[in-house]
This record gives sequence, C-alpha cells and structure tokens, in this order.
Amino acid sequence: MLPVNAASARLAAGDLALGLGVRFARTVDIAKIARVAGYDWLFIDLEHGSMSLDTACQIANAANDAGIAPLVRVPKGENGLATRALDNGAMGIIVPHVDTAEEAAEMVRMFRLPPAGRRSIGPMGSQIAYAPLPLADAAAAVERNVMLVAMLETPAGIENAAAIAAVPGIDVLLIGANDLAAEHDILGQLGHGLIGSAIDSTVAACRAAGKAAGFGGVYDEGLMARYIASGATFVLAGNDMSFIQRGAAERAANVRAMRR
Repeated sequence: MLPVNAASARLAAGDLALGLGVRFARTVDIAKIARVAGYDWLFIDLEHGSMSLDTACQIANAANDAGIAPLVRVPKGENGLATRALDNGAMGIIVPHVDTAEEAAEMVRMFRLPPAGRRSIGPMGSQIAYAPLPLADAAAAVERNVMLVAMLETPAGIENAAAIAAVPGIDVLLIGANDLAAEHDILGQLGHGLIGSAIDSTVAACRAAGKAAGFGGVYDEGLMARYIASGATFVLAGNDMSFIQRGAAERAANVRAMRR
C-alpha cells in the first residue's frame, strides 16, 4: 500500500489535523514518537531551526514509514531547499510570510509537478514506499500527497487571505500568530481581538475556497479551543523543545515535593 498524507486525510474527514514542531530533535525517532502520541503531521523547521537538510530528510523518510506527514518549513525564497526536501521525503512545504496571491502562485509553480507546476522530476522514494512504479504513476502518487501551506504572518497576508486561498494548488493557510502579533505591535498578546479577527476572516476565506485554515504559535489551551471553535482545523499544537521543557519541569517539581 502506498503512503498517504495523514494530515490531508484528517482534513478530508472533517477532523483536526494536529502538527508537532520539530526544531530540537535530531533523530528519526521523533517521527514514530509523534505518531504514537496522536499527531498527524510534523512541522520540520528549517527557517528557525539549525538542523541540516539531510537531517530533515532523514526524519521525513522515517515519518512516511510511520504514517505521519512530514512537512518542511523553509525560509521564504529558499526554493531550492524546498524542492530538494520534496525530492527526498517531504510530503509538503510550508512557506512563511506569504502576503499575496502572486506569491502563493509562485509556490505552486515551484513546488508542484507538471501540469500543475514546473517542479523538476526528481527521485521518488519513501513517498511511494520505494515501489517500482512507472514514472508517470509514481509522479501522480507523489503529487496526490503534496501539501502546500502558505503562512500568513502580516496584516497584508490577512487582508489578501481570500485571494491566496483561491489559488489552485494551495491547500492550507496557516496563521503565524506570533509574527502577526509582532506586526501589530501586540507581541505576546495572542488573545487580542486582532488575532481573533484574523483567524475568523481567514477561516471564512478558506471555507469559501474549499481550503483549510489553521494557526501556529498559540499554545494556551483556552485560546486554542476558542480558535478551533472558530473553524481552524490545521493546528500546530506544540513543539519538541517546549514539550520536553514542560514535562521535565513538571517531573522535577513533583519529585522534589516528595520529600516535603
């Protein structure tokens, strides 16, 4: 059986697609750990993380085997990094700071195979479980699983959400809440009305275009529940470093309390 994009499958079923950010982990174990923990996709971060492309692709290949979709965030404009990730295991690309429909269309042109885009035909491995398929069948199978996620992180991006969502080949609009708050000079105020309004308008734009909307950077559970209730379905639910920090701190506090 060929792998499927677990995030796409969740969204198609009307469920939440939950992502785990990978910035700290450096081994393939994180893929199976995330899948067993209940996540659907990995946010492999090459924008702010320091891991190499090779490490990102090793994790992506393990994720395909584990049944969790590996999505790689690349710095804006690093198209070659993105296409190499797609050639070597990634099931999708996340591009930060997408402000216009023209930028979204460029994503499609660069990262989708013909006829939808112009990405060069490269190796096709773990995304098709190394099955010896005819080239046309292999390309079609890979393309079915590719997910393109445009991050909206500025007022301009939110204003243009409807036009961006309408671009064929774009699958998800993901609000980067921290950068959006910084742009509004309300950094850290993720419950501010401007953030809520941005999520509401983006959800509406995505519904009209038949696309998914989501958010990242919001980890307060009350706020997460509010924004999910607004219709966000593609949710970056946390990251490896914060989970380790929180779990370790909780255990240390509990054990120290045992001698009191």
